[in-house]
Amino acid sequence: MRLKDCNLLIALLVSVSLYAQNTVKGVVLFAKTNTPIANIEVYDKSSGLLTTTDSVGNFQFETSKETISLLFFSSEYEIKEIEISTTNSKSLKIILESSTTELSEVVINARKRRVFELKRLRDVEETAIYAGKKTEVVLVEQSLANLASNNARQIYSQVAGLNIFQNDDAGLQLNVGGRGLDPNRTANFNTRQNGYDISADVLGYPESYYTPAAEGLSEIQVIRGAASLQYGTQFGGLINFKLKAPNPDKTIELITRNTLGSFGLYTNFTSVSGTKNKWSYYTYFNYKKGDGFRPNSEFESKNIFTHIGYQFNKNTKLEGEVTYLNYLAQQAGGLTDDMFNDNPFQSNRARNWFKVNWLLYNLKFAHKFSENTNFTFNIFGLNASRDALGFRTNRVNQSDPGNERDLIVGDFNNFGFETRLLSKYKIQDKNATFLIGGKFYKADNYQKQGPGSDGLGADFNFAEDEFPNYPDQSEFDLPNLNVALFGENIFYLSDQFSVTPGFRFEYIKTQSEGFFRRINTDGAGNVILNEEIRDDRNFERSFVLLGVGLSYKPNKSLEFYGNISQNYRSVTFSDINIINPAFSINPDITDEKGFTADLGIRGNFKRYVSYDLGVFGLFYNDRIGFIQKGLPDGRVTSERGNVGDAVMYGIESLFDFNLKKIVNLSNDFQLNYFVNTSIINSQYTVSQQAGIEGNQVEFVPDLNLKTGLNGGYKNLLASIQYTYLGRQFTDATNSTQASLSGVIGEIPEYDILDVSLSYTFKNFKLETGINNVLDNAYFTRRATGYPGPGIIPSAPRNWYTTLQIKF
Repeated sequence: MRLKDCNLLIALLVSVSLYAQNTVKGVVLFAKTNTPIANIEVYDKSSGLLTTTDSVGNFQFETSKETISLLFFSSEYEIKEIEISTTNSKSLKIILESSTTELSEVVINARKRRVFELKRLRDVEETAIYAGKKTEVVLVEQSLANLASNNARQIYSQVAGLNIFQNDDAGLQLNVGGRGLDPNRTANFNTRQNGYDISADVLGYPESYYTPAAEGLSEIQVIRGAASLQYGTQFGGLINFKLKAPNPDKTIELITRNTLGSFGLYTNFTSVSGTKNKWSYYTYFNYKKGDGFRPNSEFESKNIFTHIGYQFNKNTKLEGEVTYLNYLAQQAGGLTDDMFNDNPFQSNRARNWFKVNWLLYNLKFAHKFSENTNFTFNIFGLNASRDALGFRTNRVNQSDPGNERDLIVGDFNNFGFETRLLSKYKIQDKNATFLIGGKFYKADNYQKQGPGSDGLGADFNFAEDEFPNYPDQSEFDLPNLNVALFGENIFYLSDQFSVTPGFRFEYIKTQSEGFFRRINTDGAGNVILNEEIRDDRNFERSFVLLGVGLSYKPNKSLEFYGNISQNYRSVTFSDINIINPAFSINPDITDEKGFTADLGIRGNFKRYVSYDLGVFGLFYNDRIGFIQKGLPDGRVTSERGNVGDAVMYGIESLFDFNLKKIVNLSNDFQLNYFVNTSIINSQYTVSQQAGIEGNQVEFVPDLNLKTGLNGGYKNLLASIQYTYLGRQFTDATNSTQASLSGVIGEIPEYDILDVSLSYTFKNFKLETGINNVLDNAYFTRRATGYPGPGIIPSAPRNWYTTLQIKF
């Protein structure tokens, strides 16, 4: 044989050895019966779907890799992950346990896209219990929503019954309510990020001026009223923003997204992520700027988030997070009904500004004592401020005279810790899970109201020397202390039925130390009254909240659930310490109490349809709201106080149909149709105020409908969504005639159509869409203070385009 032929033979042998295909085969069995399972999907963790088990549970594929991480998935069984050597692997025997678990994050990465966009939480996750609760998890990474501007009506489209204020085109603030709860700054939910509080003051001022960038989220967990036992006392429950985790397979991964849109909108989102040995990290920077869809509504926002984790061993991990947000927004002010009907996008306020600085920090220690016992300890804190400056008057249509402006400054400084211990055990031969936890929270807040400058710009310095006779002046220190102890226990009475009782003990001490200054002048501007009114208060109370959840799972794809839980909302210092020309405060205003109940059925029918159908009741005592009150001189004013007892009840449903499977399309296609419906009735049952009993409750549209079609071919995806909400009242008097300030009156019915499109090519992704395609003029909010008072219009037709590059 010639040398040339030998060289060719050696090259061929080397080539064959390099690219030899190794055969991997095996069988998948159900642990309980040891019977084979068909239609189990087998994934390579890095490359995606490899094969599916046949009718007798067998699978087989070929690969050139020497080692491979395999994932075995079905919606009806526990996800299993194994690592094998393909060069000497024998026939594999894979045993799967029964479960109603939805896709885990690692499976989402392998599959790239789920069949259904919404999932539910498992009975137990780390150190939290969700058995018997109404849970909904939005998979943000899979959403076709306008993430660059945090478009809430698209992002939360499959969460039943939410009522959302839509009054800016950048998503700087989230305003979510539902079931008759005021959506203003999501104050009726306990809002968290990765499990820790992010609002200004959980009890004293539970408003959320910071909302995480949607482009940095992996999912949003929504747990309804029964969440009060583990997370707080709020009637709404919990909204927890879960940010993306560090990439476990790369040392560094860079993603950058740039968005252009209507009204001068530009956003940039850039993230860096990775894992190296025991260290992991994820950080992003989000920048937004725009002119706004009304005159005098420009904005600029900067948001930084950093997560660093250290894995001591497989059982112990330490994580630290820091979040910073700064934004400045010009506020175009509110409108009267006549002004809105004349031109919904006009503005007669050129000197109103709003500024937010938000610094959050958290340190989390997690340890697994055993396979059955987990422990977590969170230390968290907030240093923040929000400043509001502008010309406010009860006559919204009055032109700005250019005098001194009203300035309200709020500083929020709080810290605390929350610790949880969860343990699985057995009572005789039945499984059980026990959770015990505690929380300490201390806040030292400060608020001042007085004269601002008479200039045009965003000058947030008080001008007391220039305008000493300004009538609306106050200054308060607002310390708060909260200590809580909570616990829950899942008792599995059988393999199908569980009962989960729980409790929460609360000690709350809310203080108010400060004064109002009352200054009256005559027609010539001479001071005829100048007095300081001290207003020192000390609210100290302790109580226990109780609840129970029930769950019955006759099979892997069906669950009947129910729960009932007590709720509580303490009076906030914004309820009692803000001077507002648009309304007055009843001096006898007190805390709100009540309870929430859910009963429903949910499941997944052979992956043809995912569904959640339920009824609920929310029973509200001493509900705080607005009434129209007649004065002795014949004038009518708006008063905020305890209106009375109310009940809200209704039906909430979500059906998501997998049309691809129904019409038997190939795997290159995806097609889903969803319909999300909420029908609610409400009534004031008891009230000391005249003319209130029998009236409807505020912020309750009789019909809340969201429906849409999502689908695509290979890497091209599209979505069309329609939203409709019926009319709502904004005060307990059910006024249909609007007030002079625009604060009181009904919110008419409205509907919106949104269209989105995305295309992925290798490391590039292009997203585009049109929001409010029909260009409807509508509003969702009558603001009592900033950014009003008055009607705050929603955005007209607008477009956006996003280019994403991943390295």
